[in-house]
Amino acid sequence: MSFKITEKVTWVGKIDWELRRFHGDEYSTHRGTSYNSYLIRDKKNVLIDTVWKPFDEEFVDNLKKEIDLNEIDYIIANHGEIDHSGSLPLLMKEIPEVPIYCTAAGAKILKAHYHEDWNFVKVKTGDTLDIGENKLTFIEAKMLHWPDSMFTYMGGENILFSNDAFGQHYASDLMYNDLVDQAELYQEAMKYYANILTPFSPLVIKKIEEVLSSNVPVNMIATSHGVIWRDNPTQIVEKYLEWAKEYQENQITIVYDSMWNATRRMAEAIEEGIKIEDKNVVVKLFNAAHADKNDIITEIFKSKAILIGASTVNNSILSSISGILDMIKGLGFKNKKAAAFGSYGWSGESVKIITERLKDAKLEVINDGIKELWNPDEEGLKRCREFGVNSAKNL
Repeated sequence: MSFKITEKVTWVGKIDWELRRFHGDEYSTHRGTSYNSYLIRDKKNVLIDTVWKPFDEEFVDNLKKEIDLNEIDYIIANHGEIDHSGSLPLLMKEIPEVPIYCTAAGAKILKAHYHEDWNFVKVKTGDTLDIGENKLTFIEAKMLHWPDSMFTYMGGENILFSNDAFGQHYASDLMYNDLVDQAELYQEAMKYYANILTPFSPLVIKKIEEVLSSNVPVNMIATSHGVIWRDNPTQIVEKYLEWAKEYQENQITIVYDSMWNATRRMAEAIEEGIKIEDKNVVVKLFNAAHADKNDIITEIFKSKAILIGASTVNNSILSSISGILDMIKGLGFKNKKAAAFGSYGWSGESVKIITERLKDAKLEVINDGIKELWNPDEEGLKRCREFGVNSAKNL
């Protein structure tokens, strides 16, 4: 499958309808994804990125239907991660001398992945490549989200090939932002930002402001995953700026795991208390053992506060909650308050452990948490509701 984006640019990627897990098991892709590769035909012909290795034979075969491979003058590797570069080894067997334009870090990473000394041309921000009627300009985007990441801007056509930035894991043969379901699109775009780019938010702001200050026109943002932004393409840029600035909505997310439903009952009573105090706040509850962890993280990203609960087990906490706390710390959420709760049988360490983990994640812990012995009775549930009321007051 291929289709023309403009008279000079053709999408030659792969839509992966079946993908459900990405980055090993670290990222859920409920709606699949796409690996977007682009072929530019000018006086010089340029291929921007490839696709994931499982589709390398299909990719190269389809590319041959579009162009004689020997007519490809340049390859641009905006990012060396396997889902973008996985088809390079097979392609380079066909055209081994074609230069690959990438950052210095990109050349190092590609060599480390594939152990090939291809004809790398290392570029930095502001470097250009004349290809005929159009000129390509390279823009380093270090740590968005790898050290080698860069954008390529195609003057004349005014297309920003943004690689992972502004993308979504979202399979659709409609391919353009104005044709797909807007709620699905922004749900996947926010999930992508929350789970992948949040740690780099200061760099996101800096890079976007740098690009915007150049006042270059952008008619289209051609991402490496998901749909292409062609209708008001900078709407996603504006969203990134909003999300990067310690984003929050009027939402509280409660995440828990429970051995015998005692902590679950606490969570539900706490939610009741929050709603007693503030009927307008959105409260969402997730059992971390059953809910998708990336969906949970997306809701935490949206929240002004999170309450984390777990039973005590083996003088510690349940593994699903430990995993979520690791993700929260790694993503470096800002401007969020937090508290802990949980049930116990005899030792009761969970609340203290969760509280310390929340502090370690640099969240503002609003109280010492609440714990209930065994299965809370009516008095215990009343205490939990009061805890919810007081937590809402502290927000």
